Amino acid sequence: MHPDNPESPSGPPRNPNTPGPGTLVAAPDDGSCLDAVQLDQLEQSFRGWAAASSRPDVALSRRRILFIFLLIRSTGAKLHEILGLDPCTAIDPAGRRLTLGEGENRREVPLPEPLVRELAAALAAPPFRALLARGFAVDPAFVRRKFYERAESCGFPRRLGGPECIRRARAVELMQTSMPLPAVQRLLGHASPKPTSAYVSFAPDELERVTDYFLAREAERKTSARNRFFGKVTTVERGDIQSLVRLVTPAGHALTAVITNDSVDRLALTAGRLLTAEVKAPWVVLERTDGQSASSAENQFHGAITGIRRGRVSSEIAVRIDEGTELCAIVSTAGWRQLGLKEHDQVRVLFNCFAVILHAD
Repeated sequence: MHPDNPESPSGPPRNPNTPGPGTLVAAPDDGSCLDAVQLDQLEQSFRGWAAASSRPDVALSRRRILFIFLLIRSTGAKLHEILGLDPCTAIDPAGRRLTLGEGENRREVPLPEPLVRELAAALAAPPFRALLARGFAVDPAFVRRKFYERAESCGFPRRLGGPECIRRARAVELMQTSMPLPAVQRLLGHASPKPTSAYVSFAPDELERVTDYFLAREAERKTSARNRFFGKVTTVERGDIQSLVRLVTPAGHALTAVITNDSVDRLALTAGRLLTAEVKAPWVVLERTDGQSASSAENQFHGAITGIRRGRVSSEIAVRIDEGTELCAIVSTAGWRQLGLKEHDQVRVLFNCFAVILHAD
């Protein structure tokens, strides 16, 4: 068996009691697979690596590896399924569907709209389309090696970056959104999904609708929205009445919130819990960046002004602090004039820990 190819048929027989690489297993937060925040960090590592080469041929090759990762990341497909498809014919841009598998494992799986647009734009370029004329056609061992390298660049154990572990992480991620197990099994291509209860069963078309519903809800949560952060809880410090909650986003931003102990219990907050944090626009304060901040606000970010809507009494200011996060502040128009800022200027964004609202998925 090739050391980089655990799917190779050679080698000792597998213990029937040991889950294989295609088996769906529910995993707790024990570090056995990457969580949603870590998966997003891994994606950013792939994107940075793909864009880093100045040689056109190397850039195209890296982009091909990036799309292999994105398709496994989105669909939970097996590596050989992705390597064996023709992206020019397997992807339906209008229906945002990808056809995978053969025989009874043949299935159509939804694709996120941003990924469909990105793939369509890439395939519209003649050099990239020519590269994929025979499908992805990449040695699986080479793909695994690149996946391991990206995982190590993020500080993750290399094995957690392997295609099989990405597939498993995707399954766990979907189950943590409360997607029914039969729908997850169908999405991942299990030949005979087993119902979770003798009293509950889903017809194939019902499973498809359930899958679409949960993936649409996931996409809505992950889509860039103003004044919303998706992240993972790092610490919970419990007080007599209130608790201090810290979380980190995939972009590395740290947020601090103070909520009641009752809310901590109701949301079941512990380290590793995935949350969405929201702050209302009137609670956001803006400062110039040419001086030291004198504010005691726990949450402070730097960004560029991307939009200004001036009113007679108040004005709405949009600030982008990273590729996927935009904050909106509503300030008095008189106060805005005093700042003397314009679109594209750098600005400091602040809000205190009591302004943060936490939502559990």
